[in-house]
Amino acid sequence: MRSVMVQIPNTPTSADVARLAGVSRATVSYVLNNTSAVRISEPTRRRVREAARELGYVPHAAARSLRAGHSRMVLMPAPAIPVGPLYSRFLSELQRELGRLDYTVVQYGTTVGLQGDEAARAWAELRPVAVLVPGAGLGPQGVGVLKRSGARAVVTLGPGRVDGAHALLMDHDAVGACAGAHLYARGRRRIGVVVPEESGLEAFSRPRLAGVRQALRGKDAAVTELPLAYTEESAAQLAAGWRESGLDAVFAYNDEYAMLLMRALQDEGVRVPEDVAVIGADDLMLGRLLRPRLSTVHIELPSGRDLAELVDRAVRDPGAEPEVHKVLGASVIRRESS
Repeated sequence: MRSVMVQIPNTPTSADVARLAGVSRATVSYVLNNTSAVRISEPTRRRVREAARELGYVPHAAARSLRAGHSRMVLMPAPAIPVGPLYSRFLSELQRELGRLDYTVVQYGTTVGLQGDEAARAWAELRPVAVLVPGAGLGPQGVGVLKRSGARAVVTLGPGRVDGAHALLMDHDAVGACAGAHLYARGRRRIGVVVPEESGLEAFSRPRLAGVRQALRGKDAAVTELPLAYTEESAAQLAAGWRESGLDAVFAYNDEYAMLLMRALQDEGVRVPEDVAVIGADDLMLGRLLRPRLSTVHIELPSGRDLAELVDRAVRDPGAEPEVHKVLGASVIRRESS
């Protein structure tokens, strides 16, 4: 039996790149690690990058972490709840801006059976330089675990702040308050508020319901909570009893639930907006294509650039006092459905 020898190509090194580009290994490191502290001419940078592409050289992340004393990995645990197009666009912009600042964004899948501080231990095993935690659940103990593992910045995006972490406070009460005030101004007095039955959405739906109640407190209006699953069957069941409910308006949590419910109401012969005014939230394009066009609460999320720069500041100065920013501007866009 004849043996066949397979030639395994040598892995290119920074020394190979340096030789091909005619520069020092230090220059290769400065260029490929986007080091701004050293001035290197643009032609030299171009020559180094072209040599690296020609050789197929990729910097070793672990080695770079050892030299720097920390990684450039920003960990984002995947939300345990379904996220809509608005939040997805925000995450895409954030990842792009962090990449511009030379961070590598890694999204961590939901840890089965682990939540909050216990999940933080699993995140810490990856030794990220920063962790962005969407939603609620992380506590001070989890923040401590992450920082002891080397995380220089922990940023939470949710309704409340956590000791030791930077916070972007998402004011969902304002979303509900905008919707409630709009429906009242349109002359509606018996207002339903959709509360999704899907697990995990309580951190958003409860504050939005509270915002509607706050906007109508002391006024001649009544608020009715409407549990609704994101299924055609659940929407049809709610619509079937609509006339008996006496409701003349509904804030449907967001545009997706609003479209679901509006279709079911129309199937039951309930006219929008003559019999019931409907308003959603998120200002999705599909809402503009409906007939009647869907009124909505436009939500202003923080810019990906601002959040990326917050992460970068925290990584550079891990001992600084945690920053707390209240975000999520809300304003009504009135269309035909209300």
